[in-house]
Amino acid sequence: MHNKIETELETNIRYIESRFEGCADAVMRRILVGDEKLGMYVVYMDSMYDRDFIDGVVLKSLLFDRIQLPDQNAGQVIFNKYLATADVKETNRMEMLIDEVLKGNTAILIDGMAKAMIVSSKNLPGRGVSEAETEVSVRGSKESFTESFRVNTVLIRRRIRDTRLKSRQMTIGVRSKTDVALMYMEDLVRPEMLKQVIRKLESFKIDAILDSSYLESLTEEKWYSPFPQYQSTERPDKAASALLEGRIVLVVDNSPMVLLLPTVFACFFQASDDYYDRWDAANFVRILRYAAAFFAVLLPGMYIALAGFHPEALPLSFALSFAASREGVPFTLPVEVVVMELAFELLREAGIRLPGPMGSTLGIVGGLIIGQAAVDAHIVSPVVVILVALTALSAFTIPNDLFASAFRMIKFYFIAAASIGGFVGLTAAVLTVLTHLSGLKSFGIPYMLPFVSAEMAPEGKWQDNIWRMPLGKMYERPYFTQKGHRRRLRKEKKNDIR
Repeated sequence: MHNKIETELETNIRYIESRFEGCADAVMRRILVGDEKLGMYVVYMDSMYDRDFIDGVVLKSLLFDRIQLPDQNAGQVIFNKYLATADVKETNRMEMLIDEVLKGNTAILIDGMAKAMIVSSKNLPGRGVSEAETEVSVRGSKESFTESFRVNTVLIRRRIRDTRLKSRQMTIGVRSKTDVALMYMEDLVRPEMLKQVIRKLESFKIDAILDSSYLESLTEEKWYSPFPQYQSTERPDKAASALLEGRIVLVVDNSPMVLLLPTVFACFFQASDDYYDRWDAANFVRILRYAAAFFAVLLPGMYIALAGFHPEALPLSFALSFAASREGVPFTLPVEVVVMELAFELLREAGIRLPGPMGSTLGIVGGLIIGQAAVDAHIVSPVVVILVALTALSAFTIPNDLFASAFRMIKFYFIAAASIGGFVGLTAAVLTVLTHLSGLKSFGIPYMLPFVSAEMAPEGKWQDNIWRMPLGKMYERPYFTQKGHRRRLRKEKKNDIR
């Protein structure tokens, strides 16, 4: 493969034109500078570059300014003296030149010079920074990530103005050549975890990375688990907070969601508003989330176990009421529950396509309307409609959609177990899930920390889990941070921040 840039300009031109043959959006132009003595060749992609900067500044200075060139090393003189920008680099590899042009930069080749100049000129189309849609905050920042790689890294950098915030950039995807930034705090991240993440990212080759979810699927350790081993967010403030806890942030070009790792069970119940509201109100809401998650996953199975297998455990009035409500229903109790659960799930999936809160409204209100129609037709009992609606409403309180999806899938597993063995089957199913969660790890961090592997958890491990302490009492960073750097708050005679 022709990989080196040659000193002969015509040789380089022939190769570049052969590579871009059939690419109507590639702009290639020959120009002469220095009293038309020196040949140059400019390559860029139309509509991906800053036209005003390249045409109005860089090329104008080369074409219309009086350039005095020596007989030797004329190209280097242009690079050092006449190129009207500081954001420029050299390359002697043709593949790098082509990659940079496809990113939106401008390449300039000069006759007699065995290297090219790459001028930073990216001006890619995209939406501006908008308000977060899926992680709405009442008091906090309203900004959200966009599809622009550099905008996303800037949104994080402006919140952490520290040179210890490092950004390691790599390109993944043989054809897409997607930019990926691995961001971390140099003094807070666990070195062994950082090495493991880099090794994972370098362990595969793929045609294209079109979204951050591709990386999640390719690198998570237990791919068969319904529980996500990455946390995703569209909020820059949440990503910055994760970095300050010693976690790693993966920013992927063309994706408005960044990945946070490692993650544990408790992270998915933490919302941004928890840290902007007063601690007592935040704790009340967080405990409600845990309770809602319990109902979302276990309520249907518990109802089947009680009404179908253990009615003697209910007060007589309850048992008679449940029996009366099912009069005329043609389905068995488990089928009745599953039918309504699937109806709510289908409405939820349809509602995802709608903007704003309309999707959630359709999922609940639409389900109730269909449920009422089913009750009137004696297909299901009103108790099941109310129970399933409460289950769906509880699932909406979980802040992370991927985590809520795991609960919705596990719910059907519990329904099946309760349908087979009542409370015995339901208990066995719960134990299998807990066993799975206890053995799950996210890049070396136990998923159920600090509830398991307590020796790994640092002092202050209960400051921000099921509840959080007031900000003035949260002295220690969580267990993601490397030892020796867990102090984040100093008050009076407390130890210094590390």
